[in-house]
Amino acid sequence: MLPDERPRRDRTRADGGCLPDVFVEGTTAAHWQAVLDLVEEQNWTFEYAEGDAVLPLPRAETVLSCPADAECPALRVWPDPEVCAIFRFLGAEQIDFDVDLRELQGQERLAVLCGFLTAIGRRLGKSVPLFPEGGDDFTQPRSDPRIRGT
Repeated sequence: MLPDERPRRDRTRADGGCLPDVFVEGTTAAHWQAVLDLVEEQNWTFEYAEGDAVLPLPRAETVLSCPADAECPALRVWPDPEVCAIFRFLGAEQIDFDVDLRELQGQERLAVLCGFLTAIGRRLGKSVPLFPEGGDDFTQPRSDPRIRGT
């Protein structure tokens, strides 16, 4: 299958690198907006793009109302200069993003990722699990604000 023929969800890495998938299920446009607000409140570095065009961060309702055949917008968020999460606006009902495990060298960067997942989980009041790239079986850490200490 040629890269352009892959479903939009599978176009995360052309080089086959390991990008665990993060899915927060049962969300709405309001949950997406809460994540966008969190990014700005935390002063995390970010870049919102539609195709090759880097644009100001819009409201969630605007992004989620893009036509189905439009290129999927992406939001890159750096909670730390060495850790990047890439959000894909595939639909209101699920918040999708991935992270590059190769960036998580050392305990300090892993702690950044865990803090990032925890912040999102607390803001949304939802579990934030990681799945192996392209998989749907939970086998990796998760942050769940309903469980004390995560």
